[in-house]
Amino acid sequence: MLRRNMTEAERRIWQILRLHQISGYKFRRQVPLGRYIADFVCHEARLIVEIDGGQHDHLSPREAERTAFLQSEGYRVLRFWNNEVLQNLEGVHAVIAGELGRVTPTQTLPHQGGGL
Repeated sequence: MLRRNMTEAERRIWQILRLHQISGYKFRRQVPLGRYIADFVCHEARLIVEIDGGQHDHLSPREAERTAFLQSEGYRVLRFWNNEVLQNLEGVHAVIAGELGRVTPTQTLPHQGGGL
């Protein structure tokens, strides 16, 4: 279900992501993917950033199924706890930037009639 109100941790991450402050990549928030809603998605980099509160259990069958679906759609999923974001925003930012740095640019096709 789409949420209008963000947690404090989500607000802090969104301030970084929405302004293209990480390698110029564009993120969207509260993105429907299948029957799930991802917190933050960069379609270009095929990266999802999830901010989890105490109600989420990374090891639950439901979360495992959700993550497996998102990965089957070609996305990498990064998960952070609320307290990680609130206590170490720079570290979380560095992890996201590092993951975006692993993205290989899509090779462009030669123009019609061009090429090697």
